[in-house]
Formats: sequence, structure tokens, C-alpha cells
Amino acid sequence: MTNVSARLADATDQPILERLWLMFRHDMSEFSGALLNSDGTFRSDRLHAAFKQPDWAPYLLTSGASPVGLAFVRGLTAPTRVLSSFFVVRGARRTGIGLRAVQEVVAKHPGPWEVAFQESNVAAVGFWRRAATEIAGDVWTEEHRPVPGRPDLPPDTWITFNAAQR
Repeated sequence: MTNVSARLADATDQPILERLWLMFRHDMSEFSGALLNSDGTFRSDRLHAAFKQPDWAPYLLTSGASPVGLAFVRGLTAPTRVLSSFFVVRGARRTGIGLRAVQEVVAKHPGPWEVAFQESNVAAVGFWRRAATEIAGDVWTEEHRPVPGRPDLPPDTWITFNAAQR
């Protein structure tokens, strides 16, 4: 099994996370209908918040020396943490890297968690249900919530679980 590390990113990692962010938003555009900005980028408010907001934490996911993904956590001081963005490059998918990475990120912030995904993203549906089960056993819930400001989109699916202190 390939090894993965999820480490808190710093300013020197920002260019790598910016490139990973473009890949992530490109993948998600299939489900959100998001188009590129005129400068060839996607909306990046979560990317910037992860580095600038004190209640957020950006994680760089690596396998050996190679970057393989990102995870942005928000709500660090709130009762419930939210995995705001999570992405693994296509070449590392279906290897166990994603599951191990989410387990590592969540373990760094024990307590209640939420993660959202689109029901039309079939791979995400299976992945997040499996991740919740691996982390919390059968003690997790799933509900549909409207996407704020986007009545044209189907509701997001939200999984809620509790990550135990290790």
C-alpha cells in the first residue's frame, strides 16, 4: 500500500495547493457547472480562506515526495469541523490514499465533523460513506441540504460523524 501524509500547509506550499485547487475545481465543474474565470482560473475563495482565515487549516497530501491532494478544514474553533474541500489526483485514486488521508486529517481534529458532496458524483458517494464508516462505524448520518445561493443545483448530501480522540 502506498504511504500518504497529510501535513498542515504553510506559505511555501501555497503554489502547489493552487495548482491542485485548479485540478479539484476542474473535476468538480462536472457537477457544479462552474466555468472558468476570464483569467483561466476557477473561483478560489475557499483556497484563500484556508490560508488567511484563523478558523481554517489547509493540508497538503503527499505520497513520498509527490503531492497527491489537498484538504481544507474549516470550523476549527466551532462545535463541528467541516471538511470544506478534499481532493486526490486521479493517478492516486482507488489506491487507499484518499481514505488514509481523510482519516489522518480528521484525527488531527477529533470531535464532530461534516462533509458535503454531490449525489451525482457517484465515486464521492461511495467514498464518503465508506470513510464515515471507517472513522465512526455505524454512527453517522446523512442528509440533503440546499446549496446556498444556488437554487439551480440539486441539494448537497451532508454526512455527519464523530471522530474519536486517539
